[in-house]
Amino acid sequence: MKPAPLLVYTVLRLLAFLVPLAILWFFFPIFREFWWLAAIFSALIGVSISLLFLRTPLTDASTRIHERRESRSAGERADADAEDDALDSDPEA
Repeated sequence: MKPAPLLVYTVLRLLAFLVPLAILWFFFPIFREFWWLAAIFSALIGVSISLLFLRTPLTDASTRIHERRESRSAGERADADAEDDALDSDPEA
């Protein structure tokens, strides 16, 4: 069974933030004191990694979201068309 694309993308984005944060925290002692600076650098590194390497998972996740929205709106349109047909065929309305 293939995992959900949105879950895969979310986990990869979290890893793109947490791995640089752990590296900065453990290998550079200055960042233990200035944790907020390590978080800022990790966020910048994570955004860069995601822009460079996570384009395919992002495309898969956004395609899945688009398909789900289209299927929902198609069902709603079918219901609205059925209601319109029922109202049009009713001679009392």
